[in-house]
Amino acid sequence: MAAPTMNNRMIKWFDDRLPIFTFMHHELHEYPTPKNLSYWWNFGSLAGIMLVVMIVTGIVLAMHYTADANLAFGSVERIMRDVNYGWLLRYIHSNGGSMFFIVVYIHVFRGLYYGSYKSPREVLWWLGIIILLLMMATAFMGYVLPWGQMSFWGATVITNLFSAIPLVGDSIVTWLWGGFSVDDPTLNRFFSLHYLLPFVIVGVVVLHLWALHVHGSNNPKGIDMKGPQDSIPFHPYYTVKDLFGAALFFVVYAVFIFFFPDYLGHPDNYIPANPLVTPAHIVPEWYFLPFYAVLRAFDFDIWFMPAKLLGVIAMFASILVLFVLPWLDTSRVRSGTFRPVFKWFFIILIIDCVVLGYVGAKAPNDPLIASQESVQAANDEYNACVAKADAAGKNGEEECDKPFFVQYVHLGQLTTAYYFFHFLLLLPILGRTERTLPLPTSISEPVTKGGAGAGQ
Repeated sequence: MAAPTMNNRMIKWFDDRLPIFTFMHHELHEYPTPKNLSYWWNFGSLAGIMLVVMIVTGIVLAMHYTADANLAFGSVERIMRDVNYGWLLRYIHSNGGSMFFIVVYIHVFRGLYYGSYKSPREVLWWLGIIILLLMMATAFMGYVLPWGQMSFWGATVITNLFSAIPLVGDSIVTWLWGGFSVDDPTLNRFFSLHYLLPFVIVGVVVLHLWALHVHGSNNPKGIDMKGPQDSIPFHPYYTVKDLFGAALFFVVYAVFIFFFPDYLGHPDNYIPANPLVTPAHIVPEWYFLPFYAVLRAFDFDIWFMPAKLLGVIAMFASILVLFVLPWLDTSRVRSGTFRPVFKWFFIILIIDCVVLGYVGAKAPNDPLIASQESVQAANDEYNACVAKADAAGKNGEEECDKPFFVQYVHLGQLTTAYYFFHFLLLLPILGRTERTLPLPTSISEPVTKGGAGAGQ
């Protein structure tokens, strides 16, 4: 690693003893980066920025928050009303969680399209999925802290899922609760973990960047750099590009903070938690809705496995399947740019995930097409038929045809089936049968139509 030229004698003295400035110069300045990275590559740096924003605001908010079941809701209201700029800090933090997930989801789908999970970047991909899982755990525990109605009941429903695990499920739930219901010990545990996990995420992010710098960034063409003519220094080219993308992103972020601060939340969370009053429809935050739809897609038992256990397995499998994706995708071509059939199925996958999120926000047994009035009329007619048959001494349930309506759960089952079909069956088959477009000989060729002299 060549040391940079340093004019400041104090910096040079320090760097000779701890070469941190040499390290930063190599990794952030002269680090060779593919010259064709598009704005889709901005979202990794945006995720890093949002992680810093969430940690800084979270630390300040923790100074004023009280992790007590009787005082938590009131302490949040005090932050909003009495702490100097507390309302701003809380809105930055609460909307920041949504912004964080938006940029990470885009970052993940960019990796899916351009094949960033393929050799030799499998470990880089794994670390990214681990970061996503840690984010989900952190966000779920943070959602519980305001101790509103949706916080309390969301914690009750999600933690109860572990009871579906045979033999040890009930013990896990009791351990998570710290008792026999969601209460003060639960809130304290979630607050501690919510504070701790972001620093664990920082550690995994460091490993993620380390793995990235071993083999370098992927690029829209999905081919490796052939030499200096295919690369440019990270600074100033991509630092400027990242700053421009960050400026646009923070405009959107600010719009939510100042004009729609509660748009992405749930109004029931402004009601203090009440164990005796169950909300009409319990839903998690929007970024969990696709996985919630997968969980609820299983409303039937299979052999000895109850529906609840099947739903839990499917929900976790929807994320864990991404760990084996480098081997499920058998195509030798990395980027979707040169895979014409894959492009269409990738669009279908995006639509499928959006529909899963929409289904997750709806009550599973609500009719999908028919109106509530027609459903009520059909049920009244069926009940009248059953009552008439029973009065005549017949079995009403056998004599009368029970009305069937397409419900949101049916749409959730269809989209869940396609999600797993896409990864487990489609990608392996498509990788072996698809006729791909010819790859360019170098990164420079599509831009300069020369390649060898492009960087000279």
